[in-house]
Amino acid sequence: MNKDHAKEKRKPLMELKAVSKVYGTGRASMQALRGIDLRIGDSDFIAVMGASGSGKSTCLNILGCLDTPTSGAYLFKGVDVGALNRNKRALLRRYFLGFVFQGYNLLDRTSALENVELPLIYRGLHARKRREKARAALAAVGLNEWEGHTPAELSGGQQQRVAIARAIVADPAVLLADEPTGNLDTARSLEIMDLLSRLNRERGITIVMVTHEQDMAEFAKSRVRFRDGLIADPEPEGAK
Repeated sequence: MNKDHAKEKRKPLMELKAVSKVYGTGRASMQALRGIDLRIGDSDFIAVMGASGSGKSTCLNILGCLDTPTSGAYLFKGVDVGALNRNKRALLRRYFLGFVFQGYNLLDRTSALENVELPLIYRGLHARKRREKARAALAAVGLNEWEGHTPAELSGGQQQRVAIARAIVADPAVLLADEPTGNLDTARSLEIMDLLSRLNRERGITIVMVTHEQDMAEFAKSRVRFRDGLIADPEPEGAK
């Protein structure tokens, strides 16, 4: 392997360079991020931690192209996301990113299978192919026998599994999870974390997870702690 190829392989999948984020103007302004640097590699599993208001959710929103930096640069696969227009950022979300939220965000009157199909509808996939991929995604999270059930007929842990199936059905490169166990009891939380770990390990999906729970963060390969809009010294991979 030549040096140029080795250097190319070491490029991060996602990178924040001196990223700041300010909300509001003048005396009402609030600086959520203060020039942070962060590199996330292929197949990483990173837990983002910190107190409320520390900047961790703002960081996740920028990584997910749901928000943009006030200054600094966000690179995805070496591409400056800030140079993309709104439509191109939407395409990046659609084809490369999957999202899991604390509140599940499932459609109430829609079956588990139909909820999982939703991202594929936006891609214009044929109905038969959508069903095939949605069933495979539900099977991957252990819910192949629950595809006809609505969210009201599922437990909290099962609803979060449906949400994860929806997030992975389009084979994203990155899964962004915002407090994915925040509404679950300990047993269901551990089930969800085991599932996320398996997806990272077996499918190579890069996972960036915001959490305030240390025991859940320990499932990640590394942890990054935010404090007052800055990143404290990151914990090395494998640290407990």
